[in-house]
Amino acid sequence: MQIYHMLCKTYIMVKKAYILSFLLLYINTISAQTTFLPIGSEDNHVLDRLETRSGRLCDSLAIGDKPESRRNAVHFIESLKPTTSGSIAAIKGISSIDQYNMEQMKSESGEWTVNEDGAINSKLSWFNTFYTKQYDLAYVKTKDFFVVVNPVIAGMVTEQHNDPAPRTSISNTVYQNSQGAEIRGWIAKKLGFYTSITDNQESFPYYVNNLVSNPSRLAVPGADYFLLPGTPTARYDYMQASGYINFDAIKDRVNVTFGSGKHFLGDGISSLFLSDYSSNMPFLQIQTRIWKINYECLYLELTPQYDKSLGDALQMHKYSTIHYLTWNTFKWLNIGLFEAEVFDRQNVYEVSYLNPIIFSTAVNRFNGEGDKSILGLSAKSIIAKHVQLYGQFILNEFKYSQFFGNKGWYGNKWGVQAGAKYLDALGIKNLDIQAEVDAVRPYTYSSQDTLDNYTNYNQPLADPLGSGFIKTIGVVKYQPAKNIYLTLKATYYIQGVDTGSANLGNDIFNPYTTAENQYGVSMINGPQNHCEIISLNISYQLRRNLFLDLGGTYRKYTDAATLTHPEYSTTGPIYGPLTTQYVYFGIRINAVRREYDFF
Repeated sequence: MQIYHMLCKTYIMVKKAYILSFLLLYINTISAQTTFLPIGSEDNHVLDRLETRSGRLCDSLAIGDKPESRRNAVHFIESLKPTTSGSIAAIKGISSIDQYNMEQMKSESGEWTVNEDGAINSKLSWFNTFYTKQYDLAYVKTKDFFVVVNPVIAGMVTEQHNDPAPRTSISNTVYQNSQGAEIRGWIAKKLGFYTSITDNQESFPYYVNNLVSNPSRLAVPGADYFLLPGTPTARYDYMQASGYINFDAIKDRVNVTFGSGKHFLGDGISSLFLSDYSSNMPFLQIQTRIWKINYECLYLELTPQYDKSLGDALQMHKYSTIHYLTWNTFKWLNIGLFEAEVFDRQNVYEVSYLNPIIFSTAVNRFNGEGDKSILGLSAKSIIAKHVQLYGQFILNEFKYSQFFGNKGWYGNKWGVQAGAKYLDALGIKNLDIQAEVDAVRPYTYSSQDTLDNYTNYNQPLADPLGSGFIKTIGVVKYQPAKNIYLTLKATYYIQGVDTGSANLGNDIFNPYTTAENQYGVSMINGPQNHCEIISLNISYQLRRNLFLDLGGTYRKYTDAATLTHPEYSTTGPIYGPLTTQYVYFGIRINAVRREYDFF
């Protein structure tokens, strides 16, 4: 069954490729392409560190617009090379660990170094055929062809204890494993390509399983189609497939990518614009970089909410057009403008939404009716080469008289993010501290129906909490040695909860037209959920992209709502108060660590 659905999805992607086939007519005139760093890779943090520690924003990078290209990343690193010996330069005060990370990044994306041969040779290859390069199972490079093939494997064992779950405490072991492969390369230095396919089996910590198995929201975080398990605590089976082709329409200026995958817009831990929380989605991305401006047009095909408990069926589609413009106004300041439109047109992409000019469509619909419109503003600044400040503001609906009327109008839909990063904190090399606050008013991201809300495959497109919350997050990252990574993360949030059939604006899947009240709506509307999460992870890199992970999480969740739950003999809170502790051990190669502390 999984293979059948995988083949169907592949067929649909190939069919859609013909729609854009006219773009490929330009292949003979194209002179460059690229592939991209994985969104969850530590390399993104390295780039962020280097840019901030350099004291100025790099015009060729757009770190807040992920995924970032390998080409730009390597060229940025090579720009820090001051000597003819070819050694990596030290930005004043940079550590030997940073220099090591930079060399490893160059090697992994060695096809983009000046001589196109930056990949480090392996000291011990397999049969003189495999692992001839230090990090790649298979590596082939000629004048007109380049390809790298690597395994993608991840396994994690988690021992959890929940107290009290409904009626009694629960202690058990849950598992996660993935196996697959990824391929990346280019043809004639004109067309870049990437594909990754993994087969996954996963059982979840108790509180995550409550969400995944919720009949009204059946969804595996980050995944799309999955097989329902036979019992509530059994494993979920699903396949993940992503891939794209990429080329420069105008060399080093206009880059085009077509495929299926994820995106993340922002410099924070969370994003109020677009996050990588939901499943892969077909997309067309046109990215333009001119002078100090980065401008992205992103056209997405999304899946509206549906009831999987009714059985498998061919799902309808909705669509989104996203424009994101960022400008390095000064060497220390970047500002950005964001626009997103979500619309449902019976499996047809409306031609007017192909307009690449930002705000050209939103201003006509920014009145709380019709298609979903979201506008946003972002900012990022570098201070004294050690501090980075960032933030986002979104506006979902605006009426001047109501916005400043101080009456708590339910249509005041907005959200704000403010954060700071302190790099090499307290004078300790490679100790980085980040703190962030996110707040989103009720009814934000919801729509007048169940189709045009800001969701994909039963999952939010932005913050996993949806709306009606205030959240604080703190993260400490420390790399004390070349191959040791420590991460301490603490989260606390308050969120309103919808009670019974009352729509208080905290569930973005409910239409705002069913709002309980139009006035008197506060940031935390209705009974309050309180949640605190503390997690610690230690990762040891045996060799590039081969990690051993050890960690644990403590989570305390209090639900103030009094609702009826079938597992209770009397009326009582659904999930809590629920305290969860779990420890885990995992191994992974060319895979991002699976995390469960997102809510």
